[in-house]
Parts: sequence; structure tokens; C-alpha cells
Amino acid sequence: MEIRRLVLPGPGPAAPQDAALLCARLARLYDAGAGAVVCDAAAVTAPGLADVQVLARLRLTARGRPLRVTGAAPALRALLDLVGLVELLGEAEQREPPRGVQEGVEPDDLAV
Repeated sequence: MEIRRLVLPGPGPAAPQDAALLCARLARLYDAGAGAVVCDAAAVTAPGLADVQVLARLRLTARGRPLRVTGAAPALRALLDLVGLVELLGEAEQREPPRGVQEGVEPDDLAV
């Protein structure tokens, strides 16, 4: 599987036109045969909701295809966690088991 790289602009919050440009670039990467795309967010050092919007739109553009964000600063991680997009970082959410792990059910557990 070919993994391609997409770089988010930084250091400040994303500009309004960034989402459309990055989504078009992502679509071209998948159309060119990318099996997965890694979105490098290391340059985003002062994230805002515009950056979250860009990542949410990238997620929609990916349409279920593998998309992962790397290099996210703690502030961006916190924002993604707050809006429920922390799975883009490839980490399990709090109170959720890691991928591939099934919770066991004991025979004497009461139904909730």
C-alpha cells in the first residue's frame, strides 16, 4: 500500500481557502493511487478552530480511506479531542479500548 504525505500550513491558524486547496490535493492523492495519506501537522504551532475545520473536511474528503494526522502539537491534540476527531491521530479515545481489542463479558454481568 502506497502511503502519501500531505503537509498542513502553519504556524498560525489555517486560512479560509486552505480547506478547499488541501481537500483537492487529498482527492488527487487518492485518485493517483495512494492507499493511505499521512497529514503532517507539525507546522501548526498555534492551532485554532479553522485548523480543526480543515481536518474535519479532510476526513470527509477521505470518505473512509486511511487518513492519519502526525506531528500534532498538544494544543491541536486537545482541540481534536474536544470535537471528537482524536481518532485522526491514530490513538484510542479515552474510555475506549484500543482498536482490535474486544471487551469481555462475564456470565454474571448485569445488563445496564
